[in-house]
Amino acid sequence: MSYTYIMRLLVIEDEQKIARSLKRALETEHYAVDVAYDGDEGYAMASSEEYDGLIVDRMLPGSKDGLAIVYELRKNSIFTPVLFLTALGAVHERTKGLDSGADDYLVKPFALDEFLARVRALVRRPPQQLRTTLTANDLELDTVAQTVKRSGTNIALTAKEFSLLEYLLRNKGLVLSKDQLTAHVWDFDADILPNTVEAHIKQLRRKIDKPFSSQLIRTVRGFGYKIEG
Repeated sequence: MSYTYIMRLLVIEDEQKIARSLKRALETEHYAVDVAYDGDEGYAMASSEEYDGLIVDRMLPGSKDGLAIVYELRKNSIFTPVLFLTALGAVHERTKGLDSGADDYLVKPFALDEFLARVRALVRRPPQQLRTTLTANDLELDTVAQTVKRSGTNIALTAKEFSLLEYLLRNKGLVLSKDQLTAHVWDFDADILPNTVEAHIKQLRRKIDKPFSSQLIRTVRGFGYKIEG
């Protein structure tokens, strides 16, 4: 089995053909990808949802272009990494883009391989997020070997269960709401039923808690879930 920690990206691009192409390419790299087609929708999503990276076109329809989106996000202390995509390749245009608060700048047309490499660099997580082994008590998740063990016993998980457990472990001790879990583990436009999170938590408990003497996944009634240990 192969598991991947699902990082969530937002593409803000008004040319639908390009947007669809970028979404497909990113999904082959195992990212969860949402798309907005104008500046207003893009800003609303980027300012209200939790993303690991934003890919933003400079020239967008609506009241906010790419520069305004990034400027407003930074002004409101939202520091999600941003890669600008643009046909404006002059040095002074690149400078304006970076000065607005963007982290990188890619001029159209570009090679897809370079785009994916820039995205990988963009979403590189801080050192504390790069730990490859996550633990809680006698539970161990290895993000490189993509294995889960408890008390030395191998546990087989589905890809979604693995991603859900990894997110819980990266936030060990914190209460995570259903909305937070949904936002980080499922695509924005995925068909999420009201009991989807509960069903996956139930399956995780059946595999990592039920066969063992102590419970690691806790329900905090009215708030969400957390993992202890």
